[in-house]
Amino acid sequence: MSRRDAVAARTDRSTPPPRPRHTSRVPVALLLPAALGLLFLVLPLVGLLVRTPWSTLPQRLTEPGVLTALRLSVQAATLATLLSLVLGVPLAWLLARVEFPGRRLVRALVTVPLVLPPVVGGVALLLVFGRRGILGSWLDSTFGVSLPFTTAGVVLAEAFVAMPFLVVAVEGALRGADVRYEEAAATLGAGRWTTFTRVTLPLVAPGVAAGAVLCWARALGEFGATITFAGNFPGRTQTMPLAVYLALETDLEAAIVLSLVLLTVSVAILASLRDRWLGSR
Repeated sequence: MSRRDAVAARTDRSTPPPRPRHTSRVPVALLLPAALGLLFLVLPLVGLLVRTPWSTLPQRLTEPGVLTALRLSVQAATLATLLSLVLGVPLAWLLARVEFPGRRLVRALVTVPLVLPPVVGGVALLLVFGRRGILGSWLDSTFGVSLPFTTAGVVLAEAFVAMPFLVVAVEGALRGADVRYEEAAATLGAGRWTTFTRVTLPLVAPGVAAGAVLCWARALGEFGATITFAGNFPGRTQTMPLAVYLALETDLEAAIVLSLVLLTVSVAILASLRDRWLGSR
């Protein structure tokens, strides 16, 4: 290779890929529907902020029912995320690294809860883990364990609807990771478990973290599967979304305050993941 070719090769490797071009000229035909779309998405949130009882907000946030629902929501979402990490990360690795018959079907089944109505997911959980369900009857008769209408049922329902977010994020990170590091570790004598824990997981740690945050946020806001499978019992299964639903019938201001808390958490989650989704600007 000549000196000029070598310089050109180094230049090609060091030159970052071109960034998308931005324009300041916006066609009117696109500007109007874009403005209406933005207004449609933002106006309900503005309405929530306008109607928030700011003068009594501290007192509202310290009410026993609010604190109990908030504590239960955070605990259940955290446990559901941990369960999703234990089960979802190996599943994502299997889908990303192993070729086996029916892999596309398995991937489709994993993502079904993303589009399945949550209430249907709750009914499906009842049919499997209910006292007369496929596994629930065995758990009840053998161990005396009943999952429906319990806090454990809340965790199970939230994990069912939230784990696909983790699996999709981790699988994407695994597919984008450089496998040469794993191959080098295997060449040096590292076993599969050592390679997975010492090489693969550190490589995809940002993807795992992003998936876990998305999973936690989805679990925190879960409503349909929770109320169907676990019910709405204060202090035991009543999470924040269920408390909002109940408060709408008796105390509108309490429902607004609870909704504001969930909105704040959602905005914080999106802000923390902005750089991963959109890149730095």
